[in-house]
Amino acid sequence: MRNGAAWQLNTQLGGDAMYIYKVGVAGAGTMGAQIAQVVSFAGLPVVLADRDESLARRGVDTVRAIYQARVAKGKMTPEQLEEKMLLVTASPNLDGLHDADLIIEAVSEELPLKQRVFRELDRICSRSAILASNTSALSISAIASATTRPGKVIGLHFFNPAYAMPLVEVIPGLGTDPQTVDDVVGFSESLRKQPVIVKECAGFLVNRLLSPYLNEAVWCLQDGDVSIKEIDQDMVAFGMPVGPFALLDTVGLDIALDVARILHRSYGPRMAPAPLLEAFVKAGRIGIKTGKGFYDYGVEKDSLDGDLERLRTQVWQLSGRQPTKWSRLRPLLAMVNEAVIALQEGVASARDIDLAMAAGTGFPSEKGGPLHLADHIGIDHVLQELDELQERVGIRFWPAPMLRRLVDAGFTGQAAGRGFFSYDPIMARMR
Repeated sequence: MRNGAAWQLNTQLGGDAMYIYKVGVAGAGTMGAQIAQVVSFAGLPVVLADRDESLARRGVDTVRAIYQARVAKGKMTPEQLEEKMLLVTASPNLDGLHDADLIIEAVSEELPLKQRVFRELDRICSRSAILASNTSALSISAIASATTRPGKVIGLHFFNPAYAMPLVEVIPGLGTDPQTVDDVVGFSESLRKQPVIVKECAGFLVNRLLSPYLNEAVWCLQDGDVSIKEIDQDMVAFGMPVGPFALLDTVGLDIALDVARILHRSYGPRMAPAPLLEAFVKAGRIGIKTGKGFYDYGVEKDSLDGDLERLRTQVWQLSGRQPTKWSRLRPLLAMVNEAVIALQEGVASARDIDLAMAAGTGFPSEKGGPLHLADHIGIDHVLQELDELQERVGIRFWPAPMLRRLVDAGFTGQAAGRGFFSYDPIMARMR
């Protein structure tokens, strides 16, 4: 059905079919350019718009560079590259998106800025156009409030790098029409992505579960007698594609801290950012983009060991220290507990939670996801570990109420034949 001219979205509610002939991307930075490449790769024309022509053209150059990397790897020919680039155009302002059927906003994570962009898109674009935001944590309902079409506003969150990561989160706001959800799910599938519908909440699903995992790794480094390298190596040995500190350096410690603060405001003390993370950001060690984060990069390397001990000492003087022994289970349990809380709240199904964490973070497929991991460990054992951590570390590990209900019911995971998922009782007895 993909013919390079339009993608037909057949509705699931018996309404008229929607045709997306052209896509617009508002914001030609890294994510905007990657999204434009994904759209053009699926055969649809896409317009990259930014606040001036040089920024928009830089975004088009980024799209070309992504394709050029495919050519270098033998995944496409130079002729195919040029064919795809014919589908990508630049616009020095949002007016160039006036005839797009779907616009995906990809500007900085600032609510007032996004609301200004959506207000302008609402004025420029046709009444039938869908306005989607690539925000990773901000309220879709708040963004939609800047428009006169909340039913046509939705979250469509791609993961970095968009051309490689299979997952997209589809987030309806309070006013989003069910038809808009169906249309965007169909569009996502046309891009060969795996859409997961997520109930609107701070951090949505993946970042809400990933942030406690990363944050807890920093708490462990802050209070424990363990090195950055040891923690990263241990989590890679578990099956994660990279360690938490390598990932933080890649994402940017400043961005990770911003997300942690958003979650802290919404969910309270269990999401309190580790003081050491804040100290690293204040010291200018924010990751690969500045040449130094939890690791040093570049030719002229600073002394990380000296910085780490200095910053840890400063944190201990200000907030004290709770000496703890390192265990890979600690950051994993932070993720598991938040997954259970998200399940309780109906943010997504158990299946979709595990699918999203595998597709969006590289959580090892053989482990199934955080809820399958809990079933494998034993939910009773998970609850016991959380109770002990809550006693030693504090409220961050207060167990999700659903865990106690499951244990009381005897639904303790694989060994019992039932936990967050059901298992063959014969196979369960053989384990």
